[in-house]
Amino acid sequence: MKPAYEHVEFGEDCSVRVYHRRLPRIPFEWHHHPEYELTLTMNSQGKRYIGDSVNDYQAEDLVLVPPDLPHTWSSNRSIDSGLPQVAIVIWFDGEWARRMADCCREYEPLRKLLRRAACGLAFEPAVGEWMRGRLGPLLSNAPRERLSAALDILCTLGEAPGHPLASPSAFNQTNAGPSGHEPERINRVLSMIDARFAEPLRLAELCAAASLSERTLTRYFVQHIGESVGRYIARVRIGHACRMLGDTSLPISVIAARSGFANVANFNRQFKAAKHTTPVEYRRRFLAAGIAEKDTATSLTERSPSLQRKTKAARRRNGEAGAA
Repeated sequence: MKPAYEHVEFGEDCSVRVYHRRLPRIPFEWHHHPEYELTLTMNSQGKRYIGDSVNDYQAEDLVLVPPDLPHTWSSNRSIDSGLPQVAIVIWFDGEWARRMADCCREYEPLRKLLRRAACGLAFEPAVGEWMRGRLGPLLSNAPRERLSAALDILCTLGEAPGHPLASPSAFNQTNAGPSGHEPERINRVLSMIDARFAEPLRLAELCAAASLSERTLTRYFVQHIGESVGRYIARVRIGHACRMLGDTSLPISVIAARSGFANVANFNRQFKAAKHTTPVEYRRRFLAAGIAEKDTATSLTERSPSLQRKTKAARRRNGEAGAA
């Protein structure tokens, strides 16, 4: 089975992505991505698939998965049937971790952790129990507090007991990238959009960046990112507008222009469709509450669109109604 490519979104203000997943069962979602992934699974028992390693797992299962190694957990039974199964996930970039180790000697254990996780690393049960006791700051709404907690956890794991999982050959099945196209091609397009979202973007320019035809880019963008090119660009622009509405007192017309919308009427229409309120009302609520509504890409409880869409489609095929 070919693994799906997941695009993990960190958000502009975050160096790591933390995800708090609660659901009645953990579905089989065979996938890979270019980030490291640390997953703590609780109140769950089933099968864990990491590359060519297949093992039973139970509560406080803690595993570090390296970039582009296919993986998934699968469970239909909770240990305590009255409570949901829980997965706490930390995604982070390997180069970021190495830069932290380069500039701060206190973070040198990060380098050892990456070396040990070359083929996946399963930690001893006691280590999972230890991490469970440190979830408070990791699940904080404050990005800086989450970052501090994540760094402390990762550095501690650099010395924690564990054992490797997959064989090096397990990486071969992802060499071709999603559906025959390298993940780097999709990432080049995403980088261009993130850098130039305020400008008019033509599909031909994005295709040139990815070295793909318009038809192919359109089809694979929907398949692997979970939405069309146009909808993704609109979501990036709306997210930028939300930050400006909350952080500045600029006129709506200026925010619309700086967010890539040709006119205010189009901006108001797309903003209301995405946020179910007008830009003016959004700003008013923000100022009244003192809290900005964060873009869903940085939510602690929402899955990346690339896998959300696949999971929902699979449930429709199987007649299921469980949580994604």
